[in-house]
Amino acid sequence: MNPKKRQHFKKLLLAELRRHAQHIDDEQARALDITNDDVKDSDQALHDMIQGLALKLSDNESKMVADIDQALMRMEEGSYGKCVRCGREIDERRLEALPTARYDAACQAEVEAAKGQRAGPSL
Repeated sequence: MNPKKRQHFKKLLLAELRRHAQHIDDEQARALDITNDDVKDSDQALHDMIQGLALKLSDNESKMVADIDQALMRMEEGSYGKCVRCGREIDERRLEALPTARYDAACQAEVEAAKGQRAGPSL
């Protein structure tokens, strides 16, 4: 993924994070905006803030914040946009719809199918 596209997706991820931060406190959202001004110098501070935010959110919100954090870490290590299962590039349309996507569409379908097979009988 080229740097311009990576920056585009980073902005999408940070916007999602800001949206989740709004559920906590406008003050934390402003802190995130300040951190966003110079992200390279404050990656650790951003990571720390994300972890603190996750603790204060509901389980579902917390999972979303954790997914964003993981996507930002993959971005830093250079693996963002590649399927963590097979290594193929994730379609950009999928990343636009779900910037935290870890799997390409084929692997996502296989993961979901496997989860369905492991599910026990319902009552």
